[in-house]
Amino acid sequence: MRRLMLNKLQNSLLLRLGGMFVAITVLAVASMSTSWMVAETTQGSGQAINVAGSLRMQSWRMASIYQRLLQTGRPEYRKDLEQAISRFERDLKAGPILAVLPADETAPLSQIYRQVERDWAMQIKPGLGEAPTPVANAAVLDQIPEFVTQINVLVKQIEDAAEAKILVMRVILGAAVIATLLVVALSIFLVNNILVLPLRGLLELADQIGQGNLAARTDLAGEDEIGRLGHAFNHMAEDLSKLYQNLEARVEEKTAELTIANRSLELLYHSITRLYNGPVAPDTYAILLKDLENVLGVGHGLACLVEAGAPRSRVIASTLRPERGDVDVCGLMSCAECQANSALAILPLADGRRVLSMPLHDTGNHYGVLQLEIPPGKELAQWQTQLLEALSRHIGIAIGTARRTEQSRRLSLLEERAALARELHDSLAQSLAYMKIQVSRLKPVVADPQRGNEALEVLEELREGLNSAYRQLRELLTTFRLRIEGEGLASALETTVAEFAGRGGIPITLDVHLAGCVLSPNEEIHALQIVREALSNVLNHARAGQAQVRVNCENDGSVRATVTDDGIGIQQAAGTHHYGMTIMEERARNLGGQLVVENLPALGTRVSLHFTPGTRRNATLPIQPIQAN
Repeated sequence: MRRLMLNKLQNSLLLRLGGMFVAITVLAVASMSTSWMVAETTQGSGQAINVAGSLRMQSWRMASIYQRLLQTGRPEYRKDLEQAISRFERDLKAGPILAVLPADETAPLSQIYRQVERDWAMQIKPGLGEAPTPVANAAVLDQIPEFVTQINVLVKQIEDAAEAKILVMRVILGAAVIATLLVVALSIFLVNNILVLPLRGLLELADQIGQGNLAARTDLAGEDEIGRLGHAFNHMAEDLSKLYQNLEARVEEKTAELTIANRSLELLYHSITRLYNGPVAPDTYAILLKDLENVLGVGHGLACLVEAGAPRSRVIASTLRPERGDVDVCGLMSCAECQANSALAILPLADGRRVLSMPLHDTGNHYGVLQLEIPPGKELAQWQTQLLEALSRHIGIAIGTARRTEQSRRLSLLEERAALARELHDSLAQSLAYMKIQVSRLKPVVADPQRGNEALEVLEELREGLNSAYRQLRELLTTFRLRIEGEGLASALETTVAEFAGRGGIPITLDVHLAGCVLSPNEEIHALQIVREALSNVLNHARAGQAQVRVNCENDGSVRATVTDDGIGIQQAAGTHHYGMTIMEERARNLGGQLVVENLPALGTRVSLHFTPGTRRNATLPIQPIQAN
């Protein structure tokens, strides 16, 4: 474990970069420290040079004072000389000069300083301190130039020592700068090779992967961070390649599922369209079964649709091949066996074949069976089973809807025939019965010549009855041909008012407001017939100059229809051959409403119909509580 950690540390890229920075830092610190130390040693060298240089001037000054003392003998020059000697000794032993002296006594600077110190102590100072005599004067003054020469040598040695230290500092700084530049260049080279170039290569490979090239791999290897990054990159690319392949497989799978779903929906759509928008005919079922075979891939196996009820059920549609034999009866298995299964099932046959049996029913009735022969080795998938179940339900619903539609059409036909019989019975039949009675009366009257006047009366009544019957027949024909188109009762009323206004030559106004009232077709027909009968009475009996029709929806949801005229009003009860009022009252009772016919205070008649539509009555019925057993 320890060896593994050491290997990781030795191969660590961060450790290498850290070593480079440490080397640069060490070189910088070493150069600065050395420069600081050299600068410390050269500190005071200038001051020492100045002090040492001043010793030369002081030597010449002491010689000048000593010479003036010899010439004048004045005591103030003695005092000045003593002060000069004291100052010279002080400067000779000054700290700056002593500081620049090397510790090695054999050094030239130390030797020349000791020589100047000895000459001062043994020759110059004693000579200047003695009483001035011509002999002493000559000896001291002769020694001064040589002493100054030694001082010059001392100053030169101090200057050379200072320059040597500065040179050393320059050499150290130059070497440090060169070493630093070399280390920096080496660091840049190593960083470029071990960090920049590998990362740039990884970025290029990442761009290739981003463009879809999942086969891109890096050749970076090693135990350092870049090597491990290369291994991680290759592992990531491998995982992405596998994931992409998995996604492609999943996309293909989903595409296949969507294709199946699309085919199923397309089949259901076309099947439902054929079942509900077209006639329920054998050709429709044959096309549907053929599409079903193509989608399910059952080949040309038998597919027949049968109806229950008879011992041998009739085949409505079949895709059985002609060479298979009879195609008019269920050829796979008996209908009783198929109808015994209330759910979709695959049943084996005696000859080893299999048949798929699907009951055709709606919520309340069982209409037949759909049979499909399953080829050997064919297994239905779940979506195919679901498709068959959905299709069988829609076929059953379509059959039930067609039968209910046919039954409703028959009931409508019976109701229409009942309405025709009722209209004929209430009008034309009664007129014909009355005329039959009049003919019976006419037979004995014609045989008796004395009853000629009575015969004429009977003939007049017969003529009036025939005219009335003819008029009623025309009204009935008009009524039977009457239709209310898709625009509703308002449009039919406009057509009726225009018809009667043109027939009678009088203006008839119409005011219709039925917003909020929903009428059934039967209610619209009855209301329209009552208005037509009222307008017919206006034209035939009222002798009116104008009329008005108003049909409004009341606040409570009921309908009120009124026909008003300015004619002579109701003068007497309806005659023998007039049944219009009776029919109007019967229609009002069928609507669950009330019919009122009244004379207006001035002139005219008003016929009022008031009823509540069935939708409104059903909505307002109280809910009966359920009694617990």
